[in-house]
Amino acid sequence: MIDFILERIREADPLAMHVVTNAKFAGAFREWAPADVTVHDDATTSEDDRLGAIGDLRFVVDRAGIDDDLLVVAGDNLFDYSLAEYVRWWRAKGVASAVALYEHPDRELVKQYGVVEVDDSERVVSFVEKPAEPPSNLAATACYLFHREHVKLVATYLDEGNVPDQPGRFVEWLYRRAPVYGYRFGGEWLDIGDREQLLEADNRLRARAGLEPRVEYVP
Repeated sequence: MIDFILERIREADPLAMHVVTNAKFAGAFREWAPADVTVHDDATTSEDDRLGAIGDLRFVVDRAGIDDDLLVVAGDNLFDYSLAEYVRWWRAKGVASAVALYEHPDRELVKQYGVVEVDDSERVVSFVEKPAEPPSNLAATACYLFHREHVKLVATYLDEGNVPDQPGRFVEWLYRRAPVYGYRFGGEWLDIGDREQLLEADNRLRARAGLEPRVEYVP
């Protein structure tokens, strides 16, 4: 999955690429890492001391001394749209950040995600994390573009005592303070952090390879 995502990130011509993980997996990631990827060990060892996705974002920004725009992609995103096109679209928005949006056909599954509403200019006007009654079927996927001015606000968000996990929480906070736009993409998207969707993704790829489907995902 990480290789799959990196291939798409490279199409967007990044200046640098970073992967953050915990102490348990840092060694394996460093053995795997291509020459153009820096692996960061956040030194956490359990659910009790984990930094959370937003905490890890701040950790990498501080550790790598990043003072630039950021493309942030969670490792459980299976998608086929062009990140290079996403970046081109976002650059036309000026000093703004963006979130990639999927018009999800399953209203029940949408309840597991951040749900977004946008205005006629595609600017985010509502963002609700995991709502019991989704106001739309626009699911926020964990693929974000943060303007460098907004990257600085990650520390502000955390210093205020806000939730350090679930990256959508930062976007939910940010859109009330700065322009955030929603990029609607087509094609496939699956969140393989969900076991049922992992099985679905596996069977889609097995079908393309001429293999029989499985009733249970087996690594």
